[in-house]
Amino acid sequence: MDLDLRFESVHEGILVSGTASVEVTGECGRCLEPLRFERDVDIQELFFYSDSESLLGEDEEQYRVEGDAVALEPVLRDAVVTSLPFQPVCREDCKGLCSECGARLNDDPDHHHEVLDPRWSALAGLTGTAAESDAATKSESDEREES
Repeated sequence: MDLDLRFESVHEGILVSGTASVEVTGECGRCLEPLRFERDVDIQELFFYSDSESLLGEDEEQYRVEGDAVALEPVLRDAVVTSLPFQPVCREDCKGLCSECGARLNDDPDHHHEVLDPRWSALAGLTGTAAESDAATKSESDEREES
């Protein structure tokens, strides 16, 4: 993580502003290929002095100056995580994985499975071609003649 931050003393506390450059690693949300990309995130947060009048009656979720230091980790984490895509993809036209066998559809775009509606399964034997039916009938009649 590379940080380019500016710390400014203001009346209420310390204003931190700048940019964080991070390298993001993960997996494609469609095909599970490893991902790695750079992300630049803008940061701007005010850390209040503990005796600041602005804190009176405010929520406890405001960041504070503790001694002479500020805790940047929660600010950076929140800024980076909220800038990430919900489902990162390796490319916009990623086809993902086959729902039947898990094959990567980017590698084999013509991949498909013959899906037969279970309501028609009793008729599956009748779906052969006429030539196959004629050949089966002829071989049966030839066998009968020989016996």
